[in-house]
Amino acid sequence: MTIHRFTSLITVFAAFALPLAGQAAEVTPAEARTIAKEAAIYGFPVIDNYRVNYEYFFKPGTPEYKGPPNTIINVPRVYTPADTAIQTPNSDTPYSFLGADLRTEPLVLTVPEIPKNRYYSIQFIDAYTYNFAYVGSRTTGNGGGNFLLAGPNWKGEKPAGIKEIIKSDTEMNILLYRTQLFDPTDIDNVKKIQSEYKVQPLSQFLGQAAPSAAPKIDYMPPCTPQEEKKSLKQFEVLNFVLQFCPTVPSEVALMERFAKIGIGAGRVFDVSTFSPEVKKAIGEGVGDAWLEFEGLVKQFDEGKVTSGDVFGTRKYLNGNYLYRMAAAALGIYGNSKEEAMYPVLRIDKDGEPLTGVNRYTLHFAKGELPPVHAFWSATMYELPQSLLVANPINRYLINSPMIPKFKLDADGGVTLYIQNETPGKELESNWLPAPKGEFAVYMRLYWPAEAALDGSWQAPKLVKVK
Repeated sequence: MTIHRFTSLITVFAAFALPLAGQAAEVTPAEARTIAKEAAIYGFPVIDNYRVNYEYFFKPGTPEYKGPPNTIINVPRVYTPADTAIQTPNSDTPYSFLGADLRTEPLVLTVPEIPKNRYYSIQFIDAYTYNFAYVGSRTTGNGGGNFLLAGPNWKGEKPAGIKEIIKSDTEMNILLYRTQLFDPTDIDNVKKIQSEYKVQPLSQFLGQAAPSAAPKIDYMPPCTPQEEKKSLKQFEVLNFVLQFCPTVPSEVALMERFAKIGIGAGRVFDVSTFSPEVKKAIGEGVGDAWLEFEGLVKQFDEGKVTSGDVFGTRKYLNGNYLYRMAAAALGIYGNSKEEAMYPVLRIDKDGEPLTGVNRYTLHFAKGELPPVHAFWSATMYELPQSLLVANPINRYLINSPMIPKFKLDADGGVTLYIQNETPGKELESNWLPAPKGEFAVYMRLYWPAEAALDGSWQAPKLVKVK
């Protein structure tokens, strides 16, 4: 049996139980606009995550394809400007990827023992983009072990040999493995660790017969990044993905409201069934969602909202879907603040947007480098794409493993030079190359220390060189 859009048996039954399209007669344009705004905010992380998963795991032949679901794919290098599937990619740690399809049975993840001085983490992200669990240096230590990942409908007991059961609210998940790379000469050590990350179905781990496989999925083509912000196709894709996301109790009323314009698992969003007035209102609602997002971006720039506010578990975000939208739009798959913090530098000390037309310095006084248990970095991204920047020295970030090579200030502090052209050979060790146009610098503090978590340490501002 094949799942294709909304023609699986589950979907067909749902279609008879629920009205599909045609709700336009029951909703006013004003109400439709409000619902569409709410649904666009709620749905953007879901459809953008699906776009990435489609390219990584579901569609062989795409430029970003990694491999099939339920297989660990190791990438023994860091991200470069050639990697364009996700915005603000991390170029600090080689990644391993796992697209987890939990419909048939749970998966058992095996982690090797890892040297104590090397940071690693496995970030568990559900189809909503909530970070629902971690395995790694901070949470479970470097001793290794077996961890069971189960879907929302699994009811089994913890088998022998399993350290922990990790439950997801969704049947489709993406797991990101980060393994610290100290410097380019360290890559073979990372490759060895990556080769020892294992995944297997629970039945195989237990030596039992495998259960009947879940139906094959005929994956719906995702929205393009442009369509995600403007096209009403986004609601068709949202309905498709929600098939794999059983409604949680706190969102029952929300889904009932979305149903008024045909949004929800087992429903068909068909704009041809709406009156011209309602169709126009739905489009305006999508625009309203992105206007509200822009308002939140200003709060980021003003320091009123931080990355630590917008990434986390369902419980932590507590129904703040605008924060979840911002997290996906500004840096999808960002870590929860306990695992990593992301001070975002988008404006200079005078409140002006950053641009390669100018030259900037980023100064850390002696003893004021970012406080971390693992390591920190500062990465350059060209706007509006939020992608890494090609440059003559192939340097996309500056991080703490580079400290021994920095040229120190006379007082022992560190000054970084953020500009398009080299500051000169004698200062090039401290140079983070910028594009010619607008840019942003994202700092990453892995396993942040308490001074970062409680706000007593604050990231410095970029200062324009006069």
